[in-house]
Amino acid sequence: MSAPAPSTLAIVDAEPLPRQEEVLTDAALAFVAELHRQFTPRRNELLTRRGERRAEIARTSTLDFLPETAAVRADDSWKVAPAPAALNDRRVEITGPTDRKMTINALNSGAKVWLADFEDASAPTWENVVLGQLNLTDAYERRIDFTDPKSGKSYALKSADELATVVMRPRGWHLEERHLQLDGVSVPGALVDFGLYFFHNAQRLIDLGKGPYFYLPKTESHLEARLWNDIFVFAQDYVGIPQGTVRATVLIETITAAYEMEEILYELRDHAAGLNAGRWDYLFSIVKNFRDGGAKFVLPDRNAVTMTAPFMRAYTELLVRTSHKRGAHAIGGMAAFIPSRRDAEVNKVAFEKVKADKDREANDGFDGSWVAHPDLVPIALASFDAVLGEKPNQKDRLREDVSVAPGDLIAIDSLDASPTYDGLRNAVAVGIRYIEAWLRGLGAVAIFNLMEDAATAEISRSQIWQWINADVVFENGEHATADLARKVAAEELAAIREEIGEETFTAGKWQQAHDLLLQVSLDQDYADFLTLPAYEQLR
Repeated sequence: MSAPAPSTLAIVDAEPLPRQEEVLTDAALAFVAELHRQFTPRRNELLTRRGERRAEIARTSTLDFLPETAAVRADDSWKVAPAPAALNDRRVEITGPTDRKMTINALNSGAKVWLADFEDASAPTWENVVLGQLNLTDAYERRIDFTDPKSGKSYALKSADELATVVMRPRGWHLEERHLQLDGVSVPGALVDFGLYFFHNAQRLIDLGKGPYFYLPKTESHLEARLWNDIFVFAQDYVGIPQGTVRATVLIETITAAYEMEEILYELRDHAAGLNAGRWDYLFSIVKNFRDGGAKFVLPDRNAVTMTAPFMRAYTELLVRTSHKRGAHAIGGMAAFIPSRRDAEVNKVAFEKVKADKDREANDGFDGSWVAHPDLVPIALASFDAVLGEKPNQKDRLREDVSVAPGDLIAIDSLDASPTYDGLRNAVAVGIRYIEAWLRGLGAVAIFNLMEDAATAEISRSQIWQWINADVVFENGEHATADLARKVAAEELAAIREEIGEETFTAGKWQQAHDLLLQVSLDQDYADFLTLPAYEQLR
């Protein structure tokens, strides 16, 4: 008797989208279903392990390099695979969601790499998930254009040799895709994003002289990197491309991953391309993990925590040293400034700050860095050109002068700054404005001349939560309390209503965003990710 045919993926509670049949083919869905069967059980175990690790941190208020992997760190013989030609020069990378206009603008931006984002810069509506995949395939097939309905301006791709190399970022392990289910169980969003993209584009990218390249977000341990490596091995065999074709850059944006950088590269060594220093999620992770560690772990206003803060400098310098020791790229952080079309003075001051930040990264040994807007590409390019010249990277700078002790990475109290009342007000204002846009399906949002994504909202709500629970006293004498947060949130909501007018306010999701921000900022039971309760409200 033959074995029963395996179950197929069901599309659940989703309105049909134009051309979705090109993405959601039977063969592509069968591949995603197989990824789900093979790897979701391990993903679930690793999510449980995250909770156990967090409980251990709550008990000890410390972290250390892992004793059980000391041999990996001590072994100087191993390196990651050499970079493919398309990823050897990464001196400027632009980030952004995969809507049609952004796809064209990012590829045309002059950056070496585009981080095509299905994660923090994209609210995971079904439309964004499916049509984002379609836009990338259309770009590779050179059948993409866009005309802005408001301005009438048309956008089209430049010649192939002028386009950025795409490095795609799937969702983090914690998120489900409720619209794709196998036997009533939702498939992890990471496997949906990776699976659809890889299945449709791996061979297509090889034919273009590039390959399926990925950014891996929210990684918390080398065991999570091992899971991704096993997925890559399986996927390459499944579609019949050579092992090692996939390349992955890991965002070191959690405090636990900062203690396992070498191990993460080791697990991915045949597929590793580099490490990236992601600032806001990193701070969010520090608050999340050490939120009950007392006053010495209380972060000041987010804008007071620059990359020159001692504990942030320890993190970035260790990242450069670790990456280069193992032959991997070290990619710096985000310049999030959005140029103003009306205020040249604001631009002048901001551009000087961006230049100083990129100069610092280039001089510290980074091989490239991120920007959020095409106007910042030339600034970042100039900083790295000044250091690199004609060289594609500076992986030969081993930074053996760097020595980071375990305590250096969590020496939060080495920063001479305190939370302020204006910091609370800013966290509330940015949190409400970002969440409102996210609930409307927008993941990358310009707020107060900065491009904000989900990591912004996470640090905002985490700081409100931490300051209240640590009973912080602001410089004006006010205590951080739930009542104060509610008062500030009510004032901010009223100000937004007055600013945009009653009709626009009512048409938006402002009250819903206000309520959700307060829920995740004031609940005693701290939500692991803001996007989990937010996803329940995303329709």
